[in-house]
Amino acid sequence: MNVSTPKQDDRTHAAPAPRLILGISGGIAAYKSAELTRLFVKAGVNVTVVMTASAQQFVTTVTMQALSGKKVFTDLWDADIPNNMAHIELTRGADLVLVAPATGNFMAKLTSGLADDLLSTLCLARSPNCPLFLAPAMNREMWDHPATQRNVQTLLADGVTLLGPAPGDQACGETGMGRMLEPEEIFAQAMPQLTQLAKQAPRQSINETQAQAILSKLLSLKKAVVTAGPTFEAIDPVRGITNASSGKMGYAIAAALRDAGATVTLISGPTVLPPPFGVTTIQVKSSSQMLDAVEANIEGVDFFFAVAAVADYTPLAPKAQKMKKSEQNITLALVPTVDILAKIAAKPSPPFCVGFAAESDNIVEYAAKKRENKQIPMIVANHAESAIGADDNAVTIIDDQGEHVIPRARKADIAEKIVAHATRLYLAAHPTRPVVATKR
Repeated sequence: MNVSTPKQDDRTHAAPAPRLILGISGGIAAYKSAELTRLFVKAGVNVTVVMTASAQQFVTTVTMQALSGKKVFTDLWDADIPNNMAHIELTRGADLVLVAPATGNFMAKLTSGLADDLLSTLCLARSPNCPLFLAPAMNREMWDHPATQRNVQTLLADGVTLLGPAPGDQACGETGMGRMLEPEEIFAQAMPQLTQLAKQAPRQSINETQAQAILSKLLSLKKAVVTAGPTFEAIDPVRGITNASSGKMGYAIAAALRDAGATVTLISGPTVLPPPFGVTTIQVKSSSQMLDAVEANIEGVDFFFAVAAVADYTPLAPKAQKMKKSEQNITLALVPTVDILAKIAAKPSPPFCVGFAAESDNIVEYAAKKRENKQIPMIVANHAESAIGADDNAVTIIDDQGEHVIPRARKADIAEKIVAHATRLYLAAHPTRPVVATKR
């Protein structure tokens, strides 16, 4: 099937762009809401920001308008809303209301049903089909206070979802429970449900920009396995054969898949990177351990991204004890490792396989040969010396249609484009799941 992008007046049966009301109440953690807005907007979410008067003491409406690309609402009597009913109009088309930060005072208002400003009023007036998420943020003593804990139990009983809080350093200089989750953590927890809710509420039409964003949001209920980093092939208990791979590209791919709604298992060789939030991470060391982990987790998987720089050779007979230095030359016998990607691609019903090729010369030519030899639908080629260990990259995707160049950018941005491209190819191979309808 051919996937087309509709013009402004086209209709679509694809999942609509999710609509989020992001409420900001007056706490120092409001500065994190700026980054949270950026993450949602980047993911293709239609974000409307609503701020309390206290929130505006910490972050300006100008900042939030620049990040959301839309007007920020602060006034219950906003003249731009028909009939001065902002609390009704704003939530009727929303899929989710998220308040981050939610202060102790704001949570107490919700518990009592108080509605004395725009944000509290729209929370009270929202449709039963529009869930409410809160990301609490307050001093540890305020969080532990019996009144707050009573309010927490009431809110939970009312069906409100709490994201956090977390323990940690606080602005007051104290340490304890009450710190708002980091924006990435809130995003990872809220985005899957937001995407699912949007699918359940089909709307009119989407424009071209929204359609492109939606393409990278079609992995809900899909499973992916990603390999990342180097492997370490032991020569003896302390020495081994490895490479300079940092794992950054593989970790970025795992995060991009997670943000697109997929259930992700990351199988990582030795790196110094923290496991991505919301991703099941399995740490391995050698190529054989990586193979075992992949085979143990590949059943029922839709996508396999083989990003890891797996060693091509491993010592034939690793020494049980540390080898002692001598004046004599030594010969190390090496044997080829199993080609993990080729083995998975050769399965009777393989997942959609994406290979990666880091080359020092003839980059596209060598990568194309690898794709042909492994019989995979897509491979990503890059220059080994400029990519390994760097925070940015430039790649060329090779598929049946030819070469697709992605200019140098942050690896996180490159990863999103790779995942979007793989999604398009996957959908073309599964025509029973239409993405965007052609113009009537």
